[in-house]
Amino acid sequence: MKIAISTDNGNVSAHFGRCPEFTILEIDGGKVVKRESMSNPGHHPGFLPQYFDELGVDAVIAGGGGQRAQMLFAEKNIRFVLGITGTIDSTIEKLCKGELKGGESLCQPGAGKGYGLDKSECDHEDDEAHH
Repeated sequence: MKIAISTDNGNVSAHFGRCPEFTILEIDGGKVVKRESMSNPGHHPGFLPQYFDELGVDAVIAGGGGQRAQMLFAEKNIRFVLGITGTIDSTIEKLCKGELKGGESLCQPGAGKGYGLDKSECDHEDDEAHH
């Protein structure tokens, strides 16, 4: 299985498309057989789902991602696991043990605009810790 994790400073990035890099894993039998980092190749509408499909990626892991990205990954039969936080290493450990559980996207585009949410910003932490 080939997996791409949106990465920001050693942690799972809260914003899928805007992360500075991706950690690409190949997992076989619950073990990482290959791990590499790559710079984000670009954040253009529809580009990353196509790019990861061509790389043979089976799943993408991120803190948050937009509805359009979710739809495009679904069309490519790439699992888009959202709501993930923490370090890349702890995420990989949970993934290999089969304990990684996705949830709601940490980014809610349109929050406070009729979606039943009283928030007007994303639910992820500020980037102040990275400065």
